[in-house]
Amino acid sequence: MESTAAPTRSPDECVALTGLGFLTVLQEANGYLGGYLVTNIWGRPLEFRLSSAVQPNRVQQILYAATLEPYLCADLIGKTLVEKTAVGVQAIVTDRETVLELRHKVDYPVLWLAPADDASAEGGAEVRPAQDGRGPLRCHPRYPDDAARARDLLGQLDTGFDLVEPFVRIREAIGEARKLGVHK
Repeated sequence: MESTAAPTRSPDECVALTGLGFLTVLQEANGYLGGYLVTNIWGRPLEFRLSSAVQPNRVQQILYAATLEPYLCADLIGKTLVEKTAVGVQAIVTDRETVLELRHKVDYPVLWLAPADDASAEGGAEVRPAQDGRGPLRCHPRYPDDAARARDLLGQLDTGFDLVEPFVRIREAIGEARKLGVHK
């Protein structure tokens, strides 16, 4: 007779989701600006960080070439925001593909919520397929094991949690911060 007991997992594999990060980078006339929101599993904000605008000069644009945007979004803006945040997360969701490179700097999944109509959304292991007009959720191609880990973590979210909605809040908070003169 075969056993139907669930496979045992090591403590490293059983991670309770207590914080989920949402990181976006906006490209504007005055440079690149990042916003990072950490929420609990119900979507309530735990911490919010905003970067200063980063404007690469022409020499940097030439020297970095195609690697400039991933460097700015992941290494410079993303890594700094994550490091300055006091609340830990078990995964980060981004709406910018270039932020996926942040995965090289952190020990947990970084997931890209691709646009529904983006043909480039083929790279990386699929965490969640496109559905209901939303694009697929993908992990970094060099970390395919993150897909299963992310599915487990996201399964702990409140059932009505919309992964797109926090990005709306981040953009609105950036707009309000500008009105208050926090960042220009």
